[in-house]
Amino acid sequence: MAEKRLTIEHPSPVLLFGLGDAHLRKLEAAFPEAQFVARGNQLILRGEAETLDRIERAIRELIALLNRHGQLTERDVDTVLALFTTGDGAGATPTPADDVILFTTSGVPVRAKTPNQRRLIEMARTNDIVFAIGPAGTGKTYTAVALAVAALKARQVKRIVLSRPAVEAGERLGFLPGDFREKVDPYLRPLYDALEDMLPRERLRALMEQNVIEIVPLAYMRGRTLNSAFVILDEAQNATTQQMKMFLTRLGANSRAIITGDITQTDLPSPERSGLVEVRHVLEGVEGIAFVYFDREDVVRHRLVKDIIEAYERFAQREQNGGASAKTD
Repeated sequence: MAEKRLTIEHPSPVLLFGLGDAHLRKLEAAFPEAQFVARGNQLILRGEAETLDRIERAIRELIALLNRHGQLTERDVDTVLALFTTGDGAGATPTPADDVILFTTSGVPVRAKTPNQRRLIEMARTNDIVFAIGPAGTGKTYTAVALAVAALKARQVKRIVLSRPAVEAGERLGFLPGDFREKVDPYLRPLYDALEDMLPRERLRALMEQNVIEIVPLAYMRGRTLNSAFVILDEAQNATTQQMKMFLTRLGANSRAIITGDITQTDLPSPERSGLVEVRHVLEGVEGIAFVYFDREDVVRHRLVKDIIEAYERFAQREQNGGASAKTD
């Protein structure tokens, strides 16, 4: 029988183990084959080595969650234990605890699913401005919104501002009835979808009414200064050069930004140049700004999405080569 000693330095063992050791009792019930002895800030584990490794990973996950949110709920503990007793948490190669950004309203952990999602998380923690560039379906926007909500919950920022250019995707939608919000909501719906996954509906509604969370078209960002905010610009390939410069210069003190987009799906009128395409050359190498590039290997949607992206890439390459051959002839 192996033995492992874990020292709980931060946060307090009382918060980790729960009122009356309720969380510790859940750990014991989840791993009945192991022995748990709590002494001060130490937890002594005895059992099979493989089981102790899984228990340690579960505890590290709980500690990371507690440090991020300042508290643990019973649902948090149940969700983490489910990961490490059945499902992907019990595998031989665990996903690092730091990859868990937060938990959805249904208790599902939002975590990096691909190497580039993991890199986006790392870059967002060490840089004030991060560009996430790559094809649709790679989780850029969802990961960015999760990072923003986690920062708000941890009181690292005081507000979240989400923005998108209101550009029609190759269609003429015509006149849209309703007030301002009803007119722009169709363009911003993907941001609402992500937020509704991560915050209870009533809580989200209250935060939006208080302007703690704000979703606005890019055109309405002009003239503002955003202090202590987590700002996201989505679909940035549809921002012009001037709009991109305008957005980036909105950041105030203690603010961060993530800009996401796919440079292969620009919906701007042909004379306009995408600010996302140009900004890579303008800001590359500036300290505090990072670029993360996604590719089709990061696609986390339907399995066919990856094949569709690859097929379009092959077609574009053939068209380009055909055009080059025609010029040569």
